[in-house]
Amino acid sequence: MIAPLGTLAFLATLWLIVVLGASILEESGARIAASLRGKAASRSLSVPVRVRTRSRFQQPMRAKPRWRAAA
Repeated sequence: MIAPLGTLAFLATLWLIVVLGASILEESGARIAASLRGKAASRSLSVPVRVRTRSRFQQPMRAKPRWRAAA
């Protein structure tokens, strides 16, 4: 009874590896093939990203004691 379950787990793992490998090759297969041929891969358009910054900086807040210890 344990042999069929072990075989099923093995085949499921093998299937998962094949599916993941195919998806990785689908994404980067053209770049890999171009590099093996010695050619530059086609570049995708890059859009510059605008980063917002604060124009005014706040002074850091300092903690003030509410009461003073008796000396």
